[in-house]
Amino acid sequence: MRIVLTGAAGQLGHALQASVASHDVTALDRRQLDIANRVAVSTAVNACAPDLVIDAAAYNDVDGAESHHDKAYAANALGPRNLALATAARGIPLLHVSTDYVFDGSATRPYHEFDRPNPRSVYGKSKLAGEDAVRELNHRHYIVRTAWLFHTVGRNFAKTICGVAERPEVRVVSDQYGSPTYAPHLAEALVQLIETGAYGTYHLAGWGGTSWFELTRTLYRHLGITTPVQPVSTSEFPRPAPRPRYSVLTTLQDPAILLPPWEDGAAAFAEAVQSRAAG
Repeated sequence: MRIVLTGAAGQLGHALQASVASHDVTALDRRQLDIANRVAVSTAVNACAPDLVIDAAAYNDVDGAESHHDKAYAANALGPRNLALATAARGIPLLHVSTDYVFDGSATRPYHEFDRPNPRSVYGKSKLAGEDAVRELNHRHYIVRTAWLFHTVGRNFAKTICGVAERPEVRVVSDQYGSPTYAPHLAEALVQLIETGAYGTYHLAGWGGTSWFELTRTLYRHLGITTPVQPVSTSEFPRPAPRPRYSVLTTLQDPAILLPPWEDGAAAFAEAVQSRAAG
């Protein structure tokens, strides 16, 4: 299968390149393809003549999006629209990766694919606009919502929180709940999904839910870090963008593709970090 992968330099892009290595993959980062440029997207898709496009590109600066609406909507809404148009014109499917931030976080049970989105942040609104464009313009689509993505590459919470472990203590928000997702686990699930040919919207995230506080404690335990971790409330760490209080994801889809529990992802992350440190 010939695949075009956008967002190749990101953490999911890195993981996907390993997972789809058996295919003929053209991996493009933002310097090679700005998906907000419609002509460039059309030209690239036609030149590569792929059987599938995977869109892992995004503007993921949640707080930055509050003051840079144009950048957020260019990457998260206009980009997916351009990819949907180009893939529909060639009659090929598009896999687009979205986020738990399309939900407002007011739920008291995990969100499934048929729950109504209601984003509160500019980032979430721009990602939902991208979903809507893909659904409208290319019926051969996979829209995959994931959450709290982390990897040993790229910018993410797990790397950040491990990088501050030399402090006397670390204070972490304990009243926000989600589904931490190890990028290589998500990449493998995406490969399973495209092999089904079952188009639609899917939730693929680390199984189960936890808080940022508990995720930190779990990571530290696996890494042998003894720095004390103190729970704090969201109100003690005000941020420009509102976060969902609760955005744990589950699935009602058939086929049901389940990722490993989030704890397994934390353990795999720690093992990869320790392996790198050992050389």
